[in-house]
Amino acid sequence: MQHLSGIDRARAALEGGARLPAGTLSPAVAESWLRCRDLGLDPRATPQGGVIAFADVNRRREASSALRRLALAEMQLLHSQIAGSNFMIALGDADGVVLDTISDHRFSDSAAGRSIIPGSIWNESDRGTNALGLAALRREPVAVYGREHYFSCHGHLSCMAAPILDSGGRVLGLLDASCSEEARQQHTHVLVRMAASQIENGMIFQERTESFIFAFHPRVEYLDTLSAGLLAVSRDGEVLSLNRPANSLLAGLSTANGVHFDALFEAGFDMAMDGLLNGGVIRIRDRAGSGVFMVCRQIGHRGSIETPRRAGAAPAVLASPGAPDFVCEDHELRRATAELAEAVALRMPVHVTGETGTGKELMARHVHALSGRKGEFVAVNCGAVPEALFIAEIFGHERGAFTNARTEGAPGLARTADGGTLFLDEVADIPPSAQTALLRFLDSMELRAVGGHKTHKVDVQIVSATNRNLEELVASRAFRADLFYRLNAYTVRLPPLRSRSDFALVVQHLMDKIAPGIAITDAAIARLSLRNWPGNIRELHSVLQRALVRRHLEFVDEDSFADQEKSAEDCCEECRDHPLNRHKCREIRSAFRAAGDNVSKTARMLGLSRTTVYKHAR
Repeated sequence: MQHLSGIDRARAALEGGARLPAGTLSPAVAESWLRCRDLGLDPRATPQGGVIAFADVNRRREASSALRRLALAEMQLLHSQIAGSNFMIALGDADGVVLDTISDHRFSDSAAGRSIIPGSIWNESDRGTNALGLAALRREPVAVYGREHYFSCHGHLSCMAAPILDSGGRVLGLLDASCSEEARQQHTHVLVRMAASQIENGMIFQERTESFIFAFHPRVEYLDTLSAGLLAVSRDGEVLSLNRPANSLLAGLSTANGVHFDALFEAGFDMAMDGLLNGGVIRIRDRAGSGVFMVCRQIGHRGSIETPRRAGAAPAVLASPGAPDFVCEDHELRRATAELAEAVALRMPVHVTGETGTGKELMARHVHALSGRKGEFVAVNCGAVPEALFIAEIFGHERGAFTNARTEGAPGLARTADGGTLFLDEVADIPPSAQTALLRFLDSMELRAVGGHKTHKVDVQIVSATNRNLEELVASRAFRADLFYRLNAYTVRLPPLRSRSDFALVVQHLMDKIAPGIAITDAAIARLSLRNWPGNIRELHSVLQRALVRRHLEFVDEDSFADQEKSAEDCCEECRDHPLNRHKCREIRSAFRAAGDNVSKTARMLGLSRTTVYKHAR
């Protein structure tokens, strides 16, 4: 077996019931394997991962509401820092029960992602060696990579977890980042630890609103970092809370509950306060003789809630050249736009079709960006221009060309777009009398203003759009066939939102635009995905705005949309006309989607029979 790697030899010994070879595993993982073996767990079996009922999840969320408020904000930042890395960020409580997840849609759609859902239990005794369970046991950050997991079926999963501790060292919760690759993501492990530390610091600020909070460190430049110690001190000088760095920096001194500031630092509390309350940084020695710098970060006031400044911010995500300013990961949409740049380079007119609200103007602006043209993007709603004025609006008119004409004349939208893009929105509504003139213009790119004699040649990229079926209009002779064939030289069909495979990314993209930094959970996205969305992205935008206005917390979860669920589209056919049944049906369908469309998991989560779940979720 000498040709085998260390992990190969370790797994062979584990699955063969032999003694584990020394030095092949980290001590934490090796000890966990032995505990799992002692419990009689078969490493080649599939663990029967438990999932608690949604009602229990909600009770646990309520019990951890303060933690959850801070954690979801950090999870959103962490997600933005590792976006595109095929990761899921999960928050667990002290028992290893997952409360919330925020993920990359590719991971959430995988088998591994579908096993990490709200309500899933990730303790060591049930799930074997895993980062969440091990971090809870050891009360320290842990990484479990690939086949270091006890159960071989988890060998494609890599997890990094850090406990969130209170000032007494008790586990309040767990923060985990999981990916479907075996690569050792050291930088992600560091980010998870930093996020957990940020949450711990935030808990001190949140729970000690009436206290003074001091930051200290031996080096003054570290006072604004996560390495700084934090002390929450009462107005009488009693130390109420310390973070982990504070405990480390004061090692050897008693930091038990109720210790006084004077027992930790040589300068008296009153003398230290004189310098700290003046807003300055003071130099002070602890009782072990070590010098530190100290600054006041909060002057306690009843009802005030402040959080520490972040040690770092999410890096800006730069779009690659030619990338659209919208989500385009859906396979149908990517296929439709695959050759768009080449079509634009050949100056082909582009026709965009799709239901209302699918983003036709965004696609038109993307075409303009791809063209690299320096001229203007000029949009005209063809259905909003009176028939008698349509030709004059597009091609311009000379002074006094017709009744009510502008006294100074007008150049027209086509000339305004010279060197740029002319976007003909709602092109199906072009008046029949103007279709011939528009066709002539498209053939020659020459125009003459109404009442004028001079011909102008222009260079414009033509983009048209409609939500109507032009082929049917051509068949009924309501639209000229030759104009239709001229406009649709290259057609982009935008899929409706309800059928898009990148729905989760669309939601996250809109959230980033509407309210940057506000977290939205995977469970919330799953609930939204159950809707029919007749208004498509425009409707989704409004729904998210209403949820943000009405929310009572600093994040958006599935409960944020409860009061907006009025349509029968969220129910099965049998429940649509029965108000008493609709709420139950929506809950079952939401749970079904959150469980990865798994009937058995949904039944376990809700305590229902599989037949009942299938009846509502089919």
